[in-house]
Amino acid sequence: MEVASRVQAIASLIKCMDTIPSEYIRSENEQPATTTLHGVELQVPVIDLAPRVVGDEQHDHDDVEVVKQIADASKEWGIFQVINHGIPNDVIADLQKVGKEFFENVPQEEKELIAKTPGSNEIEGYGTSLQKEVEGKKGWVDHLFHKIWPPSSINYRYWPKNPPSYREANEVYGKKLREVVDKIFKSLSLGLGLEAHEMKEAAGGDDIVYLLKINYYPPCPRPDLALGVVAHTDMSYITILVPNEVQGLQVFKDGHWYDVKYIPNALIVHIGDQVEILSNGKYKSVYHRTTVTKDKTRMSWPVFLEPPSEQEVGPIPKLVNEANPPKFKTKKYKDYVYCKLNKLPQ
Repeated sequence: MEVASRVQAIASLIKCMDTIPSEYIRSENEQPATTTLHGVELQVPVIDLAPRVVGDEQHDHDDVEVVKQIADASKEWGIFQVINHGIPNDVIADLQKVGKEFFENVPQEEKELIAKTPGSNEIEGYGTSLQKEVEGKKGWVDHLFHKIWPPSSINYRYWPKNPPSYREANEVYGKKLREVVDKIFKSLSLGLGLEAHEMKEAAGGDDIVYLLKINYYPPCPRPDLALGVVAHTDMSYITILVPNEVQGLQVFKDGHWYDVKYIPNALIVHIGDQVEILSNGKYKSVYHRTTVTKDKTRMSWPVFLEPPSEQEVGPIPKLVNEANPPKFKTKKYKDYVYCKLNKLPQ
């Protein structure tokens, strides 16, 4: 892929202009200026994961109230934010720092060394386009994908060598994140009337793949016309996202697109397609998109919790009966991904 086609390079070339290339101009029914409900920030549920102390006892995340809040948010919204999640602020700050340094301080030629091969179906690596673009339209974003867990799935070829602290920052974050993931899976499971361990087990247990993506959205001269990432639901079980402070995440709710309020050091949790499938439609994957701004760079660090490619995913048998027949086919995750990326029916 030509370096000139990186959005970061295009943004540098046209930063003093009042126009963007036509392939980045969305159709009128997608343009954020006309489709966003302005002046309103969507107050998605904010859930406090701090252990509760009742008398002399400390009650952790199995606390009935937290389970209810996570289950309700997953049914009604498909998205929530968690605070007091146990990941230290400096661990998140280090993750953000090394990601920003990779995009802004590493020479372009060095970034291209870990680029995806043009025309391949590789997910991991540095790149720009991600999936089949409708009408040839492109998102105003560059990205880096690589797996951070389990060790057997990691290919360090896709991990930047620079900055030198990149690997350590990502490994520390991944270790802390796994503790949060366990809490969320337990709550999702209990919220469906299952045993605490059942949803994670159905999802693949310790074989669940943690796929990190860094999104880099440079300043855009016409943010009213462009989108960073087009409207979609995530293919994952769940996605746990760290944003920077620049507004950009939008959610579709009750017929409108809303900005999602930024909360410092919160984690944003998206319900993805595979949890919707496991729950037989009780939990809803969230329809969302990303906008860009004129004078600031937005970045985000989502981690997608995914099945191994050969794993079959379908509704959990306990949630299916005559009154609730299966709403989804059981299929291998790699087949689900192929259909979704190529916009084929499932």
